[in-house]
Amino acid sequence: MKKIFIIVLLATLCLPTASLPAQEGCSTSASPEKMAADIIFIRPLGLVGTAVGSVFYVASLPFTLLGGNAGEAGKKLVVEPAAYTFDRPLGSNLRCK
Repeated sequence: MKKIFIIVLLATLCLPTASLPAQEGCSTSASPEKMAADIIFIRPLGLVGTAVGSVFYVASLPFTLLGGNAGEAGKKLVVEPAAYTFDRPLGSNLRCK
């Protein structure tokens, strides 16, 4: 029960930062605060999201193969969360590329 409480608490603390609007311009350098929040909160949640998406992808695979959209499901459930977690620069926003 304590483990679930900690996970829910961390997820709740990260929700306000995930819903912040994008800034007008994108800069190449991130602030130390953004980098720290990214490495402490956002990246681990992205890793969990990638793992959970992978589980859902495998569970839905028989149905997506029948429907002909296994590639699209894999992209949305596995590739996009993995790219958000591992491919973007530290402290950057998804909208800033």
